[in-house]
Amino acid sequence: MDTRFLTPLNPDEQLAHGLPKPVPMAMADRVRFSEIDILQHVNNKAYLDWFEALRVHYYNTHFRQHFGDLQPRHVVRNANIHYVKEMVLGETYVTTARVLSFRRTSYTMEQQIWCGDLRATMEGVMVFRTPDGKSGYPIPDSLRRQFAELDGAIAAE
Repeated sequence: MDTRFLTPLNPDEQLAHGLPKPVPMAMADRVRFSEIDILQHVNNKAYLDWFEALRVHYYNTHFRQHFGDLQPRHVVRNANIHYVKEMVLGETYVTTARVLSFRRTSYTMEQQIWCGDLRATMEGVMVFRTPDGKSGYPIPDSLRRQFAELDGAIAAE
């Protein structure tokens, strides 16, 4: 099977890349020279870039339409990253994302990087804020339903 890069992977493609089970959002890419550090493995910052790129894509394709014309701010409150195994130049990897749980104005997202086996994980709390950033912005019911149906997320209120 040919790898489709920077395009959401379907469930069969995800399984073919070694994921234990499909997730709502997964995309493949390849380690670039600019992501390598002096020790000849991927710099820790690159993992953050990969997680952020997929998170933004997931937001734009699956969340944005639930807010209409008034788009809230979408911010990372905190994130916990676990580097499992180093990666090197030229490796093909898959970054994944899924929502684990949600509250009134926030949700917890799990992200992973796979390259045959698990290489890194990130679990973060994302918060919706009003456009002026002064207060929390409630998650619309339609997005709450999507979190439950698509991601299997649970309400944690």
